[in-house]
Amino acid sequence: MATKHSYMLCGLFLLLIADRAFSIIPEEEQSPTFWNVKGKEAINKALNLKPNLHRAKNLILFLGDGMGITTVTAARILKGQLAGKTGEESVLAMETFPNVALSKTYNVDRQMPDSAATATAYHCGVKANYGTLGVSATARRYQCGSVKGNEVKSVLHRARMAGKSVGIVTTTRIQHASPASSYAHSANRHWYSDSDLPPEAVQGGCRDIAYQLIHNTDINVILGGGRQYMLPKDTSDPEYSTEKGDRLDNTNLITEWLKNKKNAKYVWNKAEFDAVNEADTDYLLGLFEPKDTRFELDRNPDTDPSLTEMVEKAIKILQKNPNGFYLFVEDNGRIDHAHHATQARYSLHEAVEFDRSIERASQLTSELDTLSVVTADHSHVFSFGGSSERGNPVLGTSFEVALDNKHFTTALYGNGPGYQIVNGTRPDVNNTISTSKDYLQQTAVPLESESHGSEDVAIFAKGPMAHLFHGVQEQSYIAHVMAYAACIEPYTDCQLEVVPHDHAISMHFGFLVLPLGLMLSLLSVM
Repeated sequence: MATKHSYMLCGLFLLLIADRAFSIIPEEEQSPTFWNVKGKEAINKALNLKPNLHRAKNLILFLGDGMGITTVTAARILKGQLAGKTGEESVLAMETFPNVALSKTYNVDRQMPDSAATATAYHCGVKANYGTLGVSATARRYQCGSVKGNEVKSVLHRARMAGKSVGIVTTTRIQHASPASSYAHSANRHWYSDSDLPPEAVQGGCRDIAYQLIHNTDINVILGGGRQYMLPKDTSDPEYSTEKGDRLDNTNLITEWLKNKKNAKYVWNKAEFDAVNEADTDYLLGLFEPKDTRFELDRNPDTDPSLTEMVEKAIKILQKNPNGFYLFVEDNGRIDHAHHATQARYSLHEAVEFDRSIERASQLTSELDTLSVVTADHSHVFSFGGSSERGNPVLGTSFEVALDNKHFTTALYGNGPGYQIVNGTRPDVNNTISTSKDYLQQTAVPLESESHGSEDVAIFAKGPMAHLFHGVQEQSYIAHVMAYAACIEPYTDCQLEVVPHDHAISMHFGFLVLPLGLMLSLLSVM
């Protein structure tokens, strides 16, 4: 039974916690005036919002694989804390987008989705079965014969057919599920190379994903990982002497991609990447690892470009096309992979870098003629909570102890490899342990790999027709809005007007371009 003395100690502890919390709260936030002014500013901003009814010249789809709303919140706080602030008041670039909706992520045959069928939804506008790429739900996983006749075309492919330049930037292997659904049609997301095809698929005439990358759609910019699936099995990797390609057809797909292309370049390291002159490059293939690229926390900036650097290079190449461009940007693989490993630190740093790339893209484009959409394919069973004061490290521990009298982190997983209960007990943890680079967050259920979540994810949008993103929508709706905004198949009759060129320039550079006659008149009276 608790004693009077123990109650006093508990009360003293809570008072100390409260004093510490109040000591870091910005003084202005303690006044009602601060919040009233903030509220009025938000109201005025909302009242001044006007839908952009122009046709989108450019389309950019940013996809954070596994970036559920919990991940967005935790990444926001981490971004602020990396800048020396408490973090909660921070704002991500994606959160400045004025239009927000929710996306329902289930697959046709599964409540909990995977990255292949979800990618088919947001790329192609059609929901599909778990593990399948670029095919309708009539197709069945692993059944090669079910692919023919059930292929569905992505917005990327349709944009290219409409005369736009197109590109893919990813931190995973370029043949991974999320980018692959923009160009491939496959009964199995893991058929990366011809060496991955089972005999029945070979006999049925199915092609591997890497082969389809080269032959299905004329893609201008391809940046990510995945060299292994492009090289013959007896060809050594240029970076790792012990690594080789794994193609059985003895075809170098990199060489095949370069054939018959003007102003085309292939690069595999940072030095070659930096040397690429966007002005005289129309095609760029950059493959920086045999499989996935390195996590941002492990990336060597001297040898591998960041996601933000790849996005900048891609936009500068693609935007030379007077018809505009379509760009797919994915940091979903590495956000997702770290969550599967229950390594929240890695995942959240990936999300912060992903947001940097969004900010850089916004600086390089105009909201007047570029529709930018940020979303996720699915969530994870990642939670962020527990008792914590303002400014608590996003990867830190709760100030309360659990019923077993041990500390716990505010970031936890419902399942995964971080399960640490042995003989009915779990280890204690402190901030030093929980913020270490390789720490695995504790989980409730032991699994070899943490699972995806099944809840809705957010859609953030800005630019032409961004107001169409509202409410709760099927994930396949994303592709339809992007196609409609650009007036490409199946919405070539959308009748949206193209924004005047001079108006776009003035909006992009933040000044008004005056007609020549008026400008001369003004100069004459000066």
